[in-house]
Amino acid sequence: MGRHGDALKVRVAAPPVDGEATDAARAALAAALGVAPTAVTIVGGARSRLKRLRVAGVDVAAADRLLAPFLGPTEP
Repeated sequence: MGRHGDALKVRVAAPPVDGEATDAARAALAAALGVAPTAVTIVGGARSRLKRLRVAGVDVAAADRLLAPFLGPTEP
């Protein structure tokens, strides 16, 4: 979906049942960053709509560059 303040908003088609939506969001982020889904781990909010994820193998500058095509301008 794009930026949401300091966060990214990701929309997936999977239902929020048994972690399916979380797994789909992890897979989408991994695909966009060119890493394996196992490189994306949840560090907070596992059962919440708001999650904190850690991505191994990609630095911040590379992540910004790889995600840029999916994001609009930064909201104030």
